[in-house]
Amino acid sequence: MTATSPDSALIHSCKTTLREGQEAICARYREDHDSRRLLQRRCRLVDRVLSELWRELAFPPELTLVAVGGYGRGELYPASDIDLLLLLPSPPDVALQQSLERLIGLFWDIGLEVGHSVRTIDECLTEAAGDITVQTALIETRRICGDEALFSRFRAGLKERLDVIAFFRAKRLEQEERHQRYQETPYSLEPNCKESPGGLRDLQMILWIAQAAGYGAHWRDLKEHGFITANEERRLERCEGFLRRLRVQLHIDLGRRDDRVLFDYQSQLASHLGYEAASTRQASEALMKDYYRTAKNVTQLNAILLLNLAAALLPTPHLTPKPINARFRASGDLLDVVSESVFQETPSAILESFLLMQQHAELQGMTARTLRALWRAAADIDDDFRRDPGNHALFLQLFQQPRGLVHEFRRMNQLSVLGRYLPNFGRIVGQMQHDLFHVYTVDQHIMQVMRNLRRFTMHEFAHEYPVCSRLISDFERPWLLYVAALFHDIGKGRGGDHSELGAVDAREFCEQHQMNAADSELVVWLVRQHLVMSHVAQKQDTSDPETIARFAAIVGDERHLTALYLFTVADIRGTSPKVWNAWKGQLLEELFSATRKLLATGGEIPATQGIIEERQQEARRLLRYFALSETVHERLWKQLDTVYFLRHSADEIAWHTRALHYRTDKDQPVVKARLCAQGVGLEVMVYTTDQPDLFTRLVAFFGRAGYTILDAKIHTTRHGYALDSFVLQDLSGRGEDREMINYIEHELATRLVKQTPPEAPSGGRLSRQVKHFPFEPTVTIKPDEKGARYILFIGAADRPGLLYTVATTLAEHGAKLHTAKISTLGERIEDTFLVSGGSLGESAGRIRLETALIEQLRV
Repeated sequence: MTATSPDSALIHSCKTTLREGQEAICARYREDHDSRRLLQRRCRLVDRVLSELWRELAFPPELTLVAVGGYGRGELYPASDIDLLLLLPSPPDVALQQSLERLIGLFWDIGLEVGHSVRTIDECLTEAAGDITVQTALIETRRICGDEALFSRFRAGLKERLDVIAFFRAKRLEQEERHQRYQETPYSLEPNCKESPGGLRDLQMILWIAQAAGYGAHWRDLKEHGFITANEERRLERCEGFLRRLRVQLHIDLGRRDDRVLFDYQSQLASHLGYEAASTRQASEALMKDYYRTAKNVTQLNAILLLNLAAALLPTPHLTPKPINARFRASGDLLDVVSESVFQETPSAILESFLLMQQHAELQGMTARTLRALWRAAADIDDDFRRDPGNHALFLQLFQQPRGLVHEFRRMNQLSVLGRYLPNFGRIVGQMQHDLFHVYTVDQHIMQVMRNLRRFTMHEFAHEYPVCSRLISDFERPWLLYVAALFHDIGKGRGGDHSELGAVDAREFCEQHQMNAADSELVVWLVRQHLVMSHVAQKQDTSDPETIARFAAIVGDERHLTALYLFTVADIRGTSPKVWNAWKGQLLEELFSATRKLLATGGEIPATQGIIEERQQEARRLLRYFALSETVHERLWKQLDTVYFLRHSADEIAWHTRALHYRTDKDQPVVKARLCAQGVGLEVMVYTTDQPDLFTRLVAFFGRAGYTILDAKIHTTRHGYALDSFVLQDLSGRGEDREMINYIEHELATRLVKQTPPEAPSGGRLSRQVKHFPFEPTVTIKPDEKGARYILFIGAADRPGLLYTVATTLAEHGAKLHTAKISTLGERIEDTFLVSGGSLGESAGRIRLETALIEQLRV
């Protein structure tokens, strides 16, 4: 719209009023930090500007300008939209339509982001009847200017038409769906402070239902109607105040509307909200710990209020409660206390309530008064409670029930009972982990590990990890694994080795709860050693019998091995969906099988020659399936040494032999690819006369093709050919591994023939986690057990082209690569290489390579 001269002056005046008013509001906020006042002041500022526009355009007096939604509620965040309803007594004629269009154009011209609708009362009511979102927005309306009688008729009509019970059910369903979109957890490391479970929307939803039902629009109104206690009212006010201030600061810092508390913003938010760093945690971690505690409170209060509102709005036919025991009864499908003083009179009933939920499958939840009483009673859990042998017995029973383990431990955590009973657990509730691969707070990771272990025992999930399901079904007292899960990360955030700290806590727990010596030893051992198996599988040469022997000496027997294997799979899967993959599963399973086999023979390391003969015999058996002669392997195998046969499986040896037996001495490169046995990713074999920078060329090619290398075995035959094997994983999300086989075989062979120089993989963007929580790279070079080669370990933040950088740096220092184990942990890598050559035999040479790698890996 091209503004006329009078409009230009009006626009300039309104713009100036808005700009100066907004600056004054923000300046005032920086002085008093009163977020509620800021929202009210912004509402009054916008009211004033809109009223001026309304007057200047001289609208007929029978029209009404109405604030809707959050603006109607009187809460206008710094970057929130302004929702308006232009309420008409009848459909507009042409002249009025033009005036309305002019007004809407002016809204945008003066810089207001307005969401508007132009409707009559009947149109409003019709629209609301078919759309719960519209209905919700219209519940919170406020007249800005115009005809008050028209606005009153509209409000009366809405109240008359509103089906409160249908509205309640729709809003409850809407919340469930919203929570599902956010993985049903308040503990995301990057939550949405408005929409996530435990966010502002959970509070607003309660007040919408209360207003629709006529119970009021404020927490004090709900208290007066008996839905909440005075203490709960104070908690709600505190929670709402924290979330309100966080969202206000977020909008001010960003200068735009974004309710996600991303890593990018957390440090600045913490600083502006007055948080300071401590020796053991960043300021942002302190902020987020308060956020999670607030979100937990909101989630609990929301649950209590929904139950109470449901009882008032959806009265059920009177059901006689069924007694369970002297303290509890079943009210429908909910656990109810006989009286709200039960937990004061019998403190052990606190733990008993969760045990009953596990033991009675008909119970689907707890009544509001039970939840409220439990929440209050958690504060009464003291040292006397923790020392009570009866409570010890009840707590151990919680681990041993056939159902409800994860649900009830999550409920205990939600109600703060778990953190009060185990104070060290309470300290890690809401604690963030900026290690670039955990995506949950420490307490939620622990719950995930318990969940994963539990799923191994359930028939309906046996298809997920059949080996784990089979092993746990034969494992005596699997509940000990759950105890270990509860303690394995409890030492985080205290400084020092969290495995050792956790083992100390676990030992104290086992002794206090009078667990027998064997069970206590297993739990404490698991907590102390819970990282060992993943370390060996992903970073050490498991083809070396001595590696297996050292690991077997750590586990000692099959029971400890099985426990550690089950625990390791559950633990890795509980860190992040990005960390676990089929390749890691195979590495762990192979390590488990090899170690169990060794333990079955009494731990005696088999002779190297015996291992090789066994693999060769199996490879020959596989070759016979392809109707190849009994001597087909001889030409290739005589060029391969002991190391090759130790590092490759019988299946890999047979595959290589099939592809190379008739071209062992050919000049043309051979590239073969096939799908991984797990069905995800590719195996690639490259056979060619050795050439300079071959590994660098291969890494560059795979990187540009969109693959990351999970495993590399580099071998040189006796007659000077490179025989290199790779396991690749697609990073692009194409899901077309089979279609890429021909491309890799043809294109890579062509490049090797031409010996084209390595092309660096295309750069990509660093993740937000890496940018905002920098991870200092570590590089160590140590001689292997035999002292002939060197083990290079690299820990660094992941980034595009990282392996290419490592390969080029190794080549520049004359280091020859023999094997590579690539371990990606979310946004972090932990890679292990076996290298030799160059000046690695000299201490100064190793230091030069370490220094060069660290410089290249810093991001």
